[in-house]
Amino acid sequence: MTIFGIGFATPWLLLTLLALPILWLILRAVPPAPIRRMFPGVVLLLGLKDDDQVSDRTPWWLLLLRMLAVAALIIGLAGPILNPQTDDIAANDGPLLVVMDGSWASAASWRARTEALDGLLAQAARDDRRVALLKLSAPEPASFQTADDLRARLVGLTPEPWEPGETQITRALDLLPEGDFDTYWMSDGLERETRTNLLEALEDRGTVTVFQAGQTILGLAPARFEDGNIVLTALRAQTGSEHEIVVLAQGRDPAGNPAVLARATATFESDATTTETALSLPSELRARITRFEIEGNRSAGATTLPDDSLRRREVALMAGREDREELQLLSPLHYLEKALEPSADLLTGALMDMIPANPDVIALADVATLGAAEEEALLDWLDGGGILLRFAGPRLAASDVSRETEDPLMPVRLRAGGRSVGGAMSWGEPKSLAEFSEDSPFFGLPIPEDVTVSAQVMAQPDPALAERVIAQLSDGTPLVTRKAVGQGQIILFHVTANAEWSSLPLSGLFVQMLERLAIAAGSSSQPSAEELAGTIWQPNMVLDAFGSLNDGSTLPGVPGEDMVEAALGPDLRPGLYQSQDRAMARNVLASDAVLTPASWPSDITVEGLTQSEETPLAGWLLALAIALLLADIIASLFLSGRLSGPRATTAVGVAAALLLMPVPPAQAQSTDDQFALAATSEVTFAHVITGDETLDRAAQAGLRGLSDTLFFRTSVEPADPVAVNLETDELAFFPFLYWPITPDQPTPSAEAYAKLNTYLRSGGMIMFDTRDADIARFGTGSPNGRKLQQLAAPLDIPPLEPIPEDHVLTRTFYLLQDFPGRHNSRDVWVEAAPPDAELVEGMPFRNLNDNVTPVIIGGNDWASAWAMDERGNPLFPIGRGYAGERQREIAYRFGVNLVMHVLTGNYKSDQVHVPALLDRLGN
Repeated sequence: MTIFGIGFATPWLLLTLLALPILWLILRAVPPAPIRRMFPGVVLLLGLKDDDQVSDRTPWWLLLLRMLAVAALIIGLAGPILNPQTDDIAANDGPLLVVMDGSWASAASWRARTEALDGLLAQAARDDRRVALLKLSAPEPASFQTADDLRARLVGLTPEPWEPGETQITRALDLLPEGDFDTYWMSDGLERETRTNLLEALEDRGTVTVFQAGQTILGLAPARFEDGNIVLTALRAQTGSEHEIVVLAQGRDPAGNPAVLARATATFESDATTTETALSLPSELRARITRFEIEGNRSAGATTLPDDSLRRREVALMAGREDREELQLLSPLHYLEKALEPSADLLTGALMDMIPANPDVIALADVATLGAAEEEALLDWLDGGGILLRFAGPRLAASDVSRETEDPLMPVRLRAGGRSVGGAMSWGEPKSLAEFSEDSPFFGLPIPEDVTVSAQVMAQPDPALAERVIAQLSDGTPLVTRKAVGQGQIILFHVTANAEWSSLPLSGLFVQMLERLAIAAGSSSQPSAEELAGTIWQPNMVLDAFGSLNDGSTLPGVPGEDMVEAALGPDLRPGLYQSQDRAMARNVLASDAVLTPASWPSDITVEGLTQSEETPLAGWLLALAIALLLADIIASLFLSGRLSGPRATTAVGVAAALLLMPVPPAQAQSTDDQFALAATSEVTFAHVITGDETLDRAAQAGLRGLSDTLFFRTSVEPADPVAVNLETDELAFFPFLYWPITPDQPTPSAEAYAKLNTYLRSGGMIMFDTRDADIARFGTGSPNGRKLQQLAAPLDIPPLEPIPEDHVLTRTFYLLQDFPGRHNSRDVWVEAAPPDAELVEGMPFRNLNDNVTPVIIGGNDWASAWAMDERGNPLFPIGRGYAGERQREIAYRFGVNLVMHVLTGNYKSDQVHVPALLDRLGN
């Protein structure tokens, strides 16, 4: 029921407003007049004046005040709502199915979608209507339930970084609920042919209403390298007014911190759905780029990941002859090194030693003849996508390579002898270069006028020669030729790599040509499914629907053929994939993608997501009723004469203070503040809540016993230990976190793992205790050990090793050789020492780094060994007799060493302590 734009959840309560006139009459009623009897003594009262008079009738304004209070109470209980959702589809009383595309295109407006859905569910709850939810990008069985139950799940509802394809739509058809129902379809705004069958099936069940956001959907195609620049193509779903966007190149600065490395502006013309922008960046900067994104658009479609096409290349160099008398300017490799050093990593050495390193480019300067093994290895390497870059020279000109028949490692056949100035088959003067053709990788490069060629090796005329020439001289003579071999290429410069035959190596053009060829390595067209068959690609980083990068190392590998042919989905997420030393990016949008706005049949009602937000008024009206009743009490006391003088001023002041009293902050915030104060006022240790009450009590008692030991033996005075919930509590307050492992404890959420990784990187320590005596070292395993592997997999843990004899944990406070708890296994794992850590002369231990090991892993059940009751008595037995108590004592000492290591680091590795330690060791 809606009156003047205000809806009522329980409108029948408004009928009680009809009783207000009756209430008015009751309040106005006067008791029957008394019988008048004359009493002679009354004569004595005549003429006296009474200062305190009481009205015999309630004033009209007080009656009105009471009527308003009762009316406010009645209307408040009726559940008034400002701007109620009155959509036709929500006004029915049958079941309602909510269908969401839930794709990356929904991410940018996801908050508006969830708010609109929450308003619809609120209306459905008021109508006592059952609702089901079906997300097409990840369909699950849809069952009708109460709207309030479904509202509670909205917090965890997120879009997926792919579009619902044919597989998902077919599954959604199979999962439709039985019977008739209305449908509320939240579209992502993109057109798909696959939705036709589903829409027809939904129309057969009931009314279909489509809700669609009005904002323009933006996308970013994969980056490509053209003419020395990174070219980025932006797309939008529909034309409109001229619109400018900013594309950011995200990466890491030299210190390894995330940063915006570059930005470029692109403008959509009024009638255009695509636009391009280019970034001209040095190779070092290109190599650090990890992603491109449209600024201000949180969507996986507006993000694209670069792969091998933009990374810094590895180029292997080999010459057919050594430098003559160390004259660098005559060296065939000198000019190549100078030209390639800024844009590539250079390798030198024997050819058979460099090929296993799988460089992107191998440059052979005047290398004429190759051995059979070298030739076979080069051909296999070319099949994998490498570029063989060859340069001519006296050796090649004098050899018979590629004369009668084309050599497998040459792009063309060659004439004998070559061509030079002043002889047979020669020029009269050096020749200049012709402009590069459009199909040449060098297209667009300016040619300096002073670049000339005085000698070269000549290509034999051949029908395929014209299509293999990518650079030529002004008279049409081929200068650079190219041939494809497998996924790779063979490129021949018909001149030397030094300045003997031409001035090209002395020019900046030479540097630009080599840079383009180096960048082209590995960045050729997308490999086919046949070429990738038999390979497995492991996800390295994957995108979520909002364009954020997440670790993908725990996801299963993807077959090579699926990397090319399969559509994105749960088994193939957008992200960066690795196979051996190759990387490939699967982005949400392909290079030929087109964004088409959704079009719906004319009989389908399409509404926008922007709606007036519902505002409940019940609380305000009930508060007004209480305020009016308080005013009635004060007015009644005043009229009765019981409130006058100073008492009236005091009452008014108290009432005003009550009305103006600020609302106390939420209890959760107060609790958070109390938790933070308690954890930071003193050194406080914490243990992870496992869900096993017995184990959690033991962990609490263990840390309490360790805290008491520290209090009596050291200057550390810890506070009472704290139990932490990884999902809700802040971890930064605790220097040390004890985590006992049970086989059935729940796995933390992604948000909890993010907090744990931040805790480890910021200097915190976690002690994982499997409590199983580390039986896995015997080659078997334990349920606790397997659970530890599962729990620790998402954590950023460095390489580990068993505690070495010279580790600082053996001497931070006590000199120890064993680290027992309730069990006595010495296989306790800590961060591995640096590989270059060596003994320093005069020191009995290595010069280790100053970092605190972020994790300690073992199975000795230390908490049980440390556990004490309130009186300081041990809670759990250890061993028998003196041997057991001795083991408990060593466990306490290990705990003290552990805490000292957490609080002070590796200070005991400083040489200033060496004399004292040597003296102790000698005794």
